[in-house]
This record gives sequence, structure tokens and C-alpha cells, in this order.
Amino acid sequence: MQQPINYAPSHPSVETSFADRFIPALSIALLGLVMLYGVGFAMGSEDVIHNAAHDVRHSASFPCH
Repeated sequence: MQQPINYAPSHPSVETSFADRFIPALSIALLGLVMLYGVGFAMGSEDVIHNAAHDVRHSASFPCH
């Protein structure tokens, strides 16, 4: 009979500092805001991007007016 394979990591936990968690979270939040405002104020040919984002907000029952 074979021995069961242990897939658990050899180190039970990895401690991360506040900066190791805060900087990626802040980066993602800023990227999200840039994307939100970029789409919100997109004024291209016939506002296709803006209208698509607007339709998604309505279909998700998210108030936008």
C-alpha cells in the first residue's frame, strides 16, 4: 500500500506586512477608479464605450442617474 501524499505546505503560514497588503490594494483601487472615470467620461465616436458601460449598470440594477 502506498503512503498518502501530503500536499500541505511545509510552512504553515506566511506573515505579510501592512505595506505588502496595502500597496497592491491601493494600486487596484486606483486602477479601478481610472477605469471608471475613463469609461464615464469617454467621448469617442458615438459614445459606444460610455453607452455600453451605462447599459451594464442598468442591467445590474445599479443606480446611475
